[in-house]
Amino acid sequence: MLDLAAPLLLLLLPAPLLVWRFVPPHKDRARAVRVPFFRRLTVAADITPQAGTVVLTRRKLQMVVATLTWFLIVLSLARPERLGEPVTTETSARDIVLALDISGSMDERDFEGTDGQLSQRLEAVKDVLKGFIQSRSDDRISLIIFGTRAFVQAPFTEDLDSLIGFLDQTEVGMAGPNTALGDAIGLAIRSFEASDVEDRLLLLLSDGADTSSRMTPANAADIAANRGVIITTIGVGDPRGSGENRVDLDLLERIANQTGGTYFYADDAAALEQVYQQIDAQTPRLVSTQTFRPSDSLAHIPLGLATVLVLTLAAYMTLSTRRRARL
Repeated sequence: MLDLAAPLLLLLLPAPLLVWRFVPPHKDRARAVRVPFFRRLTVAADITPQAGTVVLTRRKLQMVVATLTWFLIVLSLARPERLGEPVTTETSARDIVLALDISGSMDERDFEGTDGQLSQRLEAVKDVLKGFIQSRSDDRISLIIFGTRAFVQAPFTEDLDSLIGFLDQTEVGMAGPNTALGDAIGLAIRSFEASDVEDRLLLLLSDGADTSSRMTPANAADIAANRGVIITTIGVGDPRGSGENRVDLDLLERIANQTGGTYFYADDAAALEQVYQQIDAQTPRLVSTQTFRPSDSLAHIPLGLATVLVLTLAAYMTLSTRRRARL
């Protein structure tokens, strides 16, 4: 399909006609010598006197070539182009941060798997989390791990296979033995600062109480709410434990309520998988669709034709003048 990128420039087509109609012709004065014996000079030179005013005439061929050349130049300025088939691209309209607790308590082997066997908490969580990641094919996801300190394990990416690879490399104790819930939320907020989308979701999973944050979870949740970050919290582990081994369910629930998110608790792999299915249903995949048509510029074609016409006319006029001169 052919199209013009700047069709309004075609309004320049009648410009030469308007100039010819309303702009006075150019006049050039030349100096002359007046002599009283002019007739004798003409007789001696064997020439016929003519009027002093000379009006240059144009051939029809020149007018036709000039008109075609102007048309081709204006057509080139209008930028003709060939449009290809429409191409539709889909980009993520939601960014998700997965904040995963890898403190020392996640090494406990009290989490019942889908096969009924007790397994390490972190390994069971990772198995369920992989299925959730694979189901979010249209979202950008980042992975934050936290213990005594919080770190970005994987920045925002749509390459979910690579994200799962980073998740597989995560081990208990990599970020220290304690739990820093507030710092993990603060790091997620900073990660969202580089995001251009408005839909921002933080999934925070922890099995312990906050013991080493430099920023309290309440303050971090308040900042997240002001920045439009929704926090969904998931508690795993034993709420009847002590110290690092006791999951603070009340704190996780307050964080979720403070940001307009949802709180969940899972005590085995089946419950955790059901939690992620509920989250998946509550936050359906969100994409932004953009459609464009690739174009190839054809402006060089009329411009090249105009150049060929002018050069051909110039060559023809030169040969014609030489021929007349020889005759």
